[in-house]
Amino acid sequence: MPTSPSDVRADRADRADDILALARLATRRGAIRDILGWLTWRTGGPATLVGDTGRVLARPGGESDPSVTRLAAEAAVELHRRGAPSAVLGGGEGPPVHLIALDADPRTYLVVVGPDDPRCGTLLADAARTLGLCWRLEWAERERRRIESAEGHSREAVLHLLMVGSVPAAQRIAGALRAALPSVIQVYVIECPQPRRREIAQRIDREAGGGAWIVPCPVRPNHLIALVPPGTAAPSGTASPPGTAPAAGTAPAAIAGPVAGTGPPQEPLDLLIVRLVPECRVGVSAAVALRDTPTAYEQAIHALAVARNAPEHRAGFGGDVDVTVLAGPEGYLWASELLAPCLRYAPARRADPGPQELLGTLGSWLSFGGAASRHLKIHRNTLAARIRHLDELLGVEVSRSLPAQSAAWLALRLHTAPQAAAARALATPGRTATLDAVLGTSAAGTWARVQLRPLEQARPTATLETVRTWLRADARLPAAAAALGISLPGARKRLARAEDVLGRSLLTAPSAKYELWLAMRALGSL
Repeated sequence: MPTSPSDVRADRADRADDILALARLATRRGAIRDILGWLTWRTGGPATLVGDTGRVLARPGGESDPSVTRLAAEAAVELHRRGAPSAVLGGGEGPPVHLIALDADPRTYLVVVGPDDPRCGTLLADAARTLGLCWRLEWAERERRRIESAEGHSREAVLHLLMVGSVPAAQRIAGALRAALPSVIQVYVIECPQPRRREIAQRIDREAGGGAWIVPCPVRPNHLIALVPPGTAAPSGTASPPGTAPAAGTAPAAIAGPVAGTGPPQEPLDLLIVRLVPECRVGVSAAVALRDTPTAYEQAIHALAVARNAPEHRAGFGGDVDVTVLAGPEGYLWASELLAPCLRYAPARRADPGPQELLGTLGSWLSFGGAASRHLKIHRNTLAARIRHLDELLGVEVSRSLPAQSAAWLALRLHTAPQAAAARALATPGRTATLDAVLGTSAAGTWARVQLRPLEQARPTATLETVRTWLRADARLPAAAAALGISLPGARKRLARAEDVLGRSLLTAPSAKYELWLAMRALGSL
């Protein structure tokens, strides 16, 4: 029968309402699921998105009938085989299956099973256009997150290689990212609220304009690590106000800094950071060669301990952690002898860690303790097994004893020092060195007095005794509090005051506890 003009007008009004409803749903978070749910309600049949291989890509919320899902998948595969853009399959004894291809690659189909309405085709055609746009947008967002994640992991890999001394490999990966590493750097450790770490990294990256490598710390979830060329600054007055949100989709990247002597006045990067995000605390290392990134990171951690209580919320490192000044040729010989069992170790299986991997594990564990499993990307049980193996190889309890840990820390520092090979060649043949001999030199005494002088001059005078008691307790706070006869919070406060006096980190890793133990041992005060 011919359709009357009033029916035509009613159909047009219904179609306009449907298109308006689709447009509103497309603006929501989870738009695809909501549109499919609306189509299921509107048509009376389950609506799904199915790939050309029959895999269901999206469905509305709630329970789904497995038989209907199977029917939709088989119909999508059949339509793809035919190469047709749309069709109504089935019928007869089974329900009709309406299919229409979205404008997507690979081919994706909107499938509705069950409705027997001649007007369903128009509705699905309109819905397919909206779903096609939402599907491409969702796919693009997934790709953006995947690329951002891949770049983040690549940057973390570069930082890890620098921390274990593999500078050429780090430079090759950085070159592949088209962001060459500077030959001289400062390390910034930025403490910030964990839920806002990504936002803060984006803001620093966008606003600073200083060629910074910004990497979320793999060990501490509230830390950002930035490798920055010395003198990096941003034009003052160009930063967004504190409440401004970062541009959506912006990923941390290396960026070129402004040319010196041009543009508006320059603002130091650390001051810019605390101005932009007042919740941040920033520790800054001295300028070092790229190969000394591990030393610069430790310096920045020590500076961060000061920055937490500093009124400007930032601090630069002002000390000296170069313990190689206290060791002559015998010191380097002693380090080689201590580490020799590990250096000569031959793993029984190819999958077992070799000497360099074991030394890397030892260094990471001395710096981060149990958190070294996150730094090394290994299971905590694997880390525990390696540390037990190192105890057996080295013949000392590095897993429990602070004296053994301090000796191993010093040995690693001396073994990897640039001058180590030449110094070992000058050592007296056949002579065996000891730690007491290394710490008994005049150079070691001078170094030790410099390390302890801030504590000796501090007020109250109990600060030095608190640190000494803590070191005697193997740096275990509960045991130190019991020995001092004070509460655990009281002992923690005293050590926090000692951090301010020393300008060094004691309660967070990497810690100055090994240097302080060595200094007190050199002066005979332990």
